[in-house]
Amino acid sequence: QWQLVESGGGLVQPGGSLTLSCAASGFTLDYYAIGWFRQAPGKEREGVSCISASGGKTNYADSVKGRFTISRDNARKTVYLQMNNLKPEDTAVYYCAAPRDYYVTVQQMCVERTVGSWGQGTQVTVSS
Repeated sequence: QWQLVESGGGLVQPGGSLTLSCAASGFTLDYYAIGWFRQAPGKEREGVSCISASGGKTNYADSVKGRFTISRDNARKTVYLQMNNLKPEDTAVYYCAAPRDYYVTVQQMCVERTVGSWGQGTQVTVSS
């Protein structure tokens, strides 16, 4: 049974930083691209950042480029999202996601219809 568990969310002031973690179990993480999505109140869920199975390729939404960094440690079965210079508009529930299939590009991974498994989400609130 595939399982993705996010952690690291919380309340932070504008300009602050947080690192989210996604712990994977029940499948071989090494074989799969992984994505981070977010959903703000009243908005659709959107792809934030995705990473290839090896970690060699990454993809970012324009709104987070230069501020967020995705990485992975396959030995620890964990994917990370380092978020710097956070803005109030980054406030959302952040979800980790795995694809339905092995062979997806990082661009495909950041599209919701590619997702086969979701984590439960972690709340990030950016407010003074």
